[in-house]
Amino acid sequence: MGNSAVQDMTEGSPAKLIMRFMIPMCLGNIFQQFYNIADSVVAGQFIGVTALAAIGSTGSLMFFVTGWLNGLSSGFAILVSQWFGAKQYDRMRHYVAMSVYLSTGCALLMTAGLLIANEPILRLMNYSDNIMPDVKLYMGIIYAGLIVTAAYNALAAFLRALGDSKSPLYFLILSAAINVVLDIVFIVTFGMGVEGCAYATVIAQGISALLCFFYILKRYPILHLKREDFKVSIHSLGRLLALGVPMGLQFSITAIGTIIVQGAVNIYGEIYMAGFSAAGKLQNLISTVFSAFGATIATYVGQNMGAGKMDRVRQGVRCTQFMILGWSVLLMVVMYFFGEYMTWMFISPSETEVVNASVTYFHTVFWCYPFLGSIFLYRNTLQGLGYGLVPMLGGIFELAARSGIVMLIAGHASYVGVCLSDPAAWIAALIPLVPYYFYKMHQFKMRVESRSDML
Repeated sequence: MGNSAVQDMTEGSPAKLIMRFMIPMCLGNIFQQFYNIADSVVAGQFIGVTALAAIGSTGSLMFFVTGWLNGLSSGFAILVSQWFGAKQYDRMRHYVAMSVYLSTGCALLMTAGLLIANEPILRLMNYSDNIMPDVKLYMGIIYAGLIVTAAYNALAAFLRALGDSKSPLYFLILSAAINVVLDIVFIVTFGMGVEGCAYATVIAQGISALLCFFYILKRYPILHLKREDFKVSIHSLGRLLALGVPMGLQFSITAIGTIIVQGAVNIYGEIYMAGFSAAGKLQNLISTVFSAFGATIATYVGQNMGAGKMDRVRQGVRCTQFMILGWSVLLMVVMYFFGEYMTWMFISPSETEVVNASVTYFHTVFWCYPFLGSIFLYRNTLQGLGYGLVPMLGGIFELAARSGIVMLIAGHASYVGVCLSDPAAWIAALIPLVPYYFYKMHQFKMRVESRSDML
């Protein structure tokens, strides 16, 4: 098949395969988040609280944009992993080529639309005139660089579909280090403001995309595309969109919910904005383990379904659920007792009100981490099986719960009430996901039994 990094997940111990794949995925997720975190740290330490509030509060908006691209490319990669599992490499390459068309077109459309809608979106999020110019400038540069974000996400997704989660990690570590260096050079040496952070992010992401591309050219003959692979097939484009769009929307729907919550927090002023954004950055960092398990199970399930091994799918989901519960318990203890000290990474301990706002958030949500982890497991399992609609429905339930709490509470009750919107959303998201997973697995089992009866 051309490369030792390619990992066939249809043979061997499910638990070992999942852990071996998940750890590089997790580290990769951490370094991908590192871009916005590094921007927030440098801005908070070298420019001040207003800059931290400006950049830190864009996390939900960044998640909306990058989440859509990430979801889209992850959805496309499901079909790549299924055809790889079925050992039909010509079909696999064809779907890679069609994914390139769709990813490029989507990135260009998003850049144009978001640059036009930049200020109206920020107005809807209740940004004050004091920090509006900084936020608008920062996001404008990020939007202009979306093509490189899309390129990295697509290339990394193709590698992961073949079982290689390590190579994208190495490129991300290198580009994250470049991002930090550029942040410091642009802000400390050249005296730039928030625009320095944005330029650093786009340049670093461009480097990671280029590294991925050249690595595939050199090491992955199985992914080398020929002219015939690019022959447009409406049917293939439709199949990719049927998986990619619901996955992209599911990320975006979740992000819209967090944008609504951010808008509610913005009402309480810059201290709560800075505290909430620091808490959000930390929580995203620690929950990367959940999203890594999710991405891993999607590849694992996709390959095993392609190979027709549904018993292995069940085994993989079961052992992943236990691992997620174990991590959740550890997180509950760490964030309840040590969350305060971890926020010092973003803001000086002397800013006691900002730190207290972060601690309040953790004390409000810590008990709900097992639910958060389970969302990633069941959502990605269903996507790996080729079902995009119900995972998107989970996102709609999540959005409805989050929006409902915010509408009832924002401006009428305490900041704690707004923080409660996250636990409500996590529990609501599982309502369609868990029953549908067990229903589909029962269907598969009945199908196999009826075939064996006929024999």
